[in-house]
Amino acid sequence: MRVITQQTFGGPEVLTIVNAPEPQPLPTEVLVRVKAIGLNPLEALLRAGEFPLIGKPPFILGWDISGVVEKSPQTWRFRPGDEVFGMPLFPRAANAYAEVVSAPALHLAHKPASLSHIEASALPVVGLTAWQGLVDLGAVSAGDRVLVHGGGGGVGHVAIQIAKALGAYVIATAGRSKREFVERLGADEVIDYTTVDFAESVRDIDVVLDTRGGETAERSLGVLRPGGHLVTAVAEEDSKLATKLEAAGMRFSGIAVDPDPVALRGLIELVEQGKLRVHVQETFPFERVADAHRVLDGGHLQGKLVLTV
Repeated sequence: MRVITQQTFGGPEVLTIVNAPEPQPLPTEVLVRVKAIGLNPLEALLRAGEFPLIGKPPFILGWDISGVVEKSPQTWRFRPGDEVFGMPLFPRAANAYAEVVSAPALHLAHKPASLSHIEASALPVVGLTAWQGLVDLGAVSAGDRVLVHGGGGGVGHVAIQIAKALGAYVIATAGRSKREFVERLGADEVIDYTTVDFAESVRDIDVVLDTRGGETAERSLGVLRPGGHLVTAVAEEDSKLATKLEAAGMRFSGIAVDPDPVALRGLIELVEQGKLRVHVQETFPFERVADAHRVLDGGHLQGKLVLTV
């Protein structure tokens, strides 16, 4: 099989395609013939050596996959021929930039028939992050006011739809070029962060979902109602911010997303009910992974990027 690996940290050019033996699934794992691979900004940081999650090269990046089961030894969950998708093993290396992946069956789910492999591969990391932030940590319920930072990005565009499905009133920040896209997702208000200061225009928020960190996370304190909750996907270890929020009578939670079969089923239900769709900005063939990473490095994505195998 072919895999995408790197021998050193660096730019997109360090990603190379090589031949490697197929992995052998352990009991309770399945062997998946990959059809599509979702790309995430974290992988660009790992490639460049800017985030020490999976050690030093050589390694194979990636977690988001969708494909077809080829082998399923000693597991009742799937059979050969089943179409599956998921985010196996995170934060351990899943070696997903590959034509074949071995993954724990519990970390996968049957692909909804309404999603293509491309769409399904784009959903797990961002979907699980948004679900765990809004449902598990934020406990968002009908009538809550939710502010989603980065509403046009990977996590943000899914979070808007989940919050709306929960019955929340959703305000999202996004650049002018993404305004129409974010409105179509169901946001009740869209704040153009390039011209409007959200900290001056928003009040009485029950839950903030932060996908930006830094000053944005810090200044979100001022928009929360008493007892409000800041949930962050990027500043989860900011102890100073946590202390400041708690001193002000508010709550702080950081998301360290993990494989979650219950949340994955929740996402599938929303997809099947027509309440959730994942947007893919662009697809790239497996051989053009370096080009895909150049786009990833540029930021300001609308939804997700996907490699097709």
